[in-house]
Amino acid sequence: MGIFERFGRPAILAAGRQEGLRRTAERLPVTREVVHRFVPGETIADVTNSVEQLRDSRRLVSIDYLGEDVTDTDAADATVEAYQRLLEALATRDEVPAAVRPLEVSLKLSALGQALPRDGEKIALENARAICERAQRAGVWVTIDAEDHTTTDSTLSLVRELRADFDWVGTVLQAYLKRTHGDCTEFAASGARIRLCKGAYDEPASVAHRDRDDVTDSYLRCLGVLMGGTGYPMVASHDPAIIDAVPALVRENSRSADDFEYQMLYGIRDKEQRRLAEEGNHVRVYVPFGTQWYGYFVRRLAERPANLKFFLRALAERRH
Repeated sequence: MGIFERFGRPAILAAGRQEGLRRTAERLPVTREVVHRFVPGETIADVTNSVEQLRDSRRLVSIDYLGEDVTDTDAADATVEAYQRLLEALATRDEVPAAVRPLEVSLKLSALGQALPRDGEKIALENARAICERAQRAGVWVTIDAEDHTTTDSTLSLVRELRADFDWVGTVLQAYLKRTHGDCTEFAASGARIRLCKGAYDEPASVAHRDRDDVTDSYLRCLGVLMGGTGYPMVASHDPAIIDAVPALVRENSRSADDFEYQMLYGIRDKEQRRLAEEGNHVRVYVPFGTQWYGYFVRRLAERPANLKFFLRALAERRH
């Protein structure tokens, strides 16, 4: 039995919610060193430097300012301000306008006030709309991230409202949720940009597939729906089985390289990212930044055994 199986994904994700563990992890220099593999920095200067390097290798970029589950309007306002400053920095880039935007920002609605007890959805919508307006002037796409299943109905409702004014706004659907095939059918018919991922939260069996093979099967079924629709599928996966299945789906649905893209996380399968880009595909790298990296980092550890082993090996080496 491997180390990942002994700990278990739910246990690792639970660690991400424990304040004491977070404080301990943030104090350890080795944690910061390993986190840097997945989170290039805490400032706009850090992330724009990473953007330059990725763009030089012909990759596209999606930037996420880390943070979620805000508990007051001041924190939501601070998130909006951070995105406004980021978009101001990105707008200074001399990009040639293109059908596929090289730059994108990813938003979590919970970071914009979605869960606030009074008018949370209204506040999140207003904040997201302000970011979309600034992004439109900067020539940058916006994609709304998915969170745990309890937020899905609210998130997709707000996405529909945003797309009424900004039809280029995309959203994320998670293949492990049993409802996602139906959501893919709706959004594929509406011509939306959809980032399809497997899912990173510990969801109950009543709403989500729990078996790895079942999740992969669901992903491929959902991807078939997106490829057959009128929208723009974003294949967010590091799974070789899924990546290998994409060319056949592209041919079957008469799509070109401009009609879809691959997406992968910063710091994961870099060689594969480069290979796909060099073959003429659009490859977008999801680049997070900011001080609130702990929850994101724990989800990356939980997703893949290789990530957890990498982290534990680094800890062991540090102790010797």
